[in-house]
Amino acid sequence: MESSDVELDLQRSVQAVLRELSAQAPAVQGHQGMWRWSLHKKVERDPGKSPALVRILLRELEKAESEDLRHVIIPLLHTLMYVLTKATGITEELYRRTYAFCIRLLTLPAPYCMVALDCAIRLKTEAAVPGTLYQRLVIAEQNLTSELYPYQERVFLFVDPELVSPSVCSALLLEIEAAQVHQTPEACMCHVVSHALQAALGEACQAGALQRKLQTSPRHTLEHYFHAVVAAVEQMASEPSPSREGHLERLEEIYCSLLGPAATARGRCGGDSLQDRQPGIPLPSPHITFHLWTDEEQLWKELVLFLRPRSYLRLSADLEALDLQGLWPDQELARVSVLSRDSGIERDLPLVVDELFAPSSPERPGLQRKGGIKKRAWPPDILMPVSWDGSLELHRRTGRPGGDGELLPGISRLYTARVLVLGDDRMLGRLAQAYHSLRKRETQKFCLTPRLSLQLYYIRVLAPQKSTSSRHSELGELAAFLGRADPWYESIVNTLCPAIHKLAEMPPCLDTSQTVDPFILDVITYYVRMGTQPIYFQIYTVKIFSDLSQDPTEDIFLTELMVKIQDSKFPKDGFSPKRRGVAEGPGAELSICYQKALLSHRTREVTVSLRATGLVLKALPAGDTEGPTHGPPTVAPVTDNTCLTVTVTEVVKSSNLAGRSFSAVTNTFRTANIQIQSQDQRLLTLLLDKDNRRVFRDVVRFEVAPCPEPRAGAQKSKVLGLSSHQQQEMERTEVKAKPLRMPINTFSGIIQ
Repeated sequence: MESSDVELDLQRSVQAVLRELSAQAPAVQGHQGMWRWSLHKKVERDPGKSPALVRILLRELEKAESEDLRHVIIPLLHTLMYVLTKATGITEELYRRTYAFCIRLLTLPAPYCMVALDCAIRLKTEAAVPGTLYQRLVIAEQNLTSELYPYQERVFLFVDPELVSPSVCSALLLEIEAAQVHQTPEACMCHVVSHALQAALGEACQAGALQRKLQTSPRHTLEHYFHAVVAAVEQMASEPSPSREGHLERLEEIYCSLLGPAATARGRCGGDSLQDRQPGIPLPSPHITFHLWTDEEQLWKELVLFLRPRSYLRLSADLEALDLQGLWPDQELARVSVLSRDSGIERDLPLVVDELFAPSSPERPGLQRKGGIKKRAWPPDILMPVSWDGSLELHRRTGRPGGDGELLPGISRLYTARVLVLGDDRMLGRLAQAYHSLRKRETQKFCLTPRLSLQLYYIRVLAPQKSTSSRHSELGELAAFLGRADPWYESIVNTLCPAIHKLAEMPPCLDTSQTVDPFILDVITYYVRMGTQPIYFQIYTVKIFSDLSQDPTEDIFLTELMVKIQDSKFPKDGFSPKRRGVAEGPGAELSICYQKALLSHRTREVTVSLRATGLVLKALPAGDTEGPTHGPPTVAPVTDNTCLTVTVTEVVKSSNLAGRSFSAVTNTFRTANIQIQSQDQRLLTLLLDKDNRRVFRDVVRFEVAPCPEPRAGAQKSKVLGLSSHQQQEMERTEVKAKPLRMPINTFSGIIQ
């Protein structure tokens, strides 16, 4: 195929992706999610098309910038970066234009500037040292051993067997296993060496001969060249001003050592023949482990096992003595003994906690006391786990180890756990419980947070039912919210639900020699790699009283709390009987006290008593109403996911010539805190996150408020060395504890 035909074919595919984002036409809807996948497949099958596709994507990005078509900028930028990660033979001029475009995007508001900054940092390294992005991605995802780049990643795929059918679970497991059967460590090391040499040497590299040589080499030889290539790339990437010429010379030495003296002569003559010039180098899918979520503590256990097999970081004696699965909190964590290197003068002490924990070398001598021991209390921000949302992820994925990407001095988050859950809103409710439990554990042990970056992902998988079923659509409300916030998520991820069910209906392929394109796995891989922008969802705590004289039961919910009126009644003791002749009517008399959510963020207490047949508290905006139902509805902004939308079905009594009658009126308001109590003999039933396994019956009263950060209750016991003034400051900080929000990664975050 001629060059003009290649570019025309790629241009048509890119235009199909743009039409999908812009038109939303019915003809396009049937192929949603397929255009991006087919575009990347064309380049994967013929790597020589990569420069042409980069030029086309860059041209479309510059056009979108000039015409202010912001809705296509982030999808096109992610598509471009995914091509650049795998491509070889990209010219410096294309790198320079792409980098300049990302720099210009920094003047735009979030999330455009955030995505552009991430891309610009990676582009700067890749332009100076080609092949760096590919090498780091494969090393981290395949858990290859490397001292210069010791980061490790793993994708944990969690499926609730009670929410997802066994056929879907089996189909996903078979596709994951089939794709990973050829991804041995030896094969991945071959890919890293081949890609680095081709990216640096270009057409002078005999790609076919190089790959054949690597595939026939014994493991020890392959490991030798793998470590040599990784050292050359990482050492050059760590230089403040890397020299591309020096990098090229170093890789030429490795290349000649591999193929022998004939490699240089053949390179001058043009390398391999035309059909053997540039064979494709696949980008292996990440290491994915499949888990059936049957245990409440399963997420914690899997994360602990992920950190245990190979540890590249020796912590201090205090953290080494911590049992990762123990139940006893470490009360002496604030008392850290370190080697004293200061002058002993108070003013010479550093202002920050430095060298609390330093990676020790194999020849580390015994701990000695020189001039005294410094004993300090950790500052509050360092004492407690700051976040699990991967706020340090940008530096970790793009920079070299250490530096600004450290949670504590000397300790980097070397591990990244990408937790991907499949299911509906009920599964996310259980994920919120596990996330809250992890944060609560870390206030006692503080053993995962210093080393682990936790990334959360979600793919909606609903049971195959009729689309007209209202209950069926309600179970996917959070996925619908993510699709409204991020159109690229709607196009790529939300379209997987029917594709997964089609995969489950297909008969399994028993011929393992036949090569297939695993569409589901490819889209999952694209999502976990490029979905780096989180959307935060408020977790709410609910205190449930079955008896007002006893302590309440506490639980949390993420998406919805539904309240139903039971037919049963309280015992007569302690309640005044109703007057005779007064019709109770349907529902129950409720006392509702809440803080009204105002745009000014001022507190306004509202207390009402009304008769209602039920309530629904939703943490996600439905995008339709607020306030009375009379008059035109107002559209809720997609960013307003920080308060509860309360819908009350009120019973209104009216009198006419025919007698008394009752009618139902729906009222809606927004709040962040609410207390509801039954005033007559009717009991309440609470349903959390639409999950029939999370039901509380015979409820008298309940209170809902934003769930605070678990660290707030643990700070007091670990700062006993502070002065009284500092203690008062800490107590005021505890009162104003930040609410706990669970991040779910998307491609762009919330687009305004």
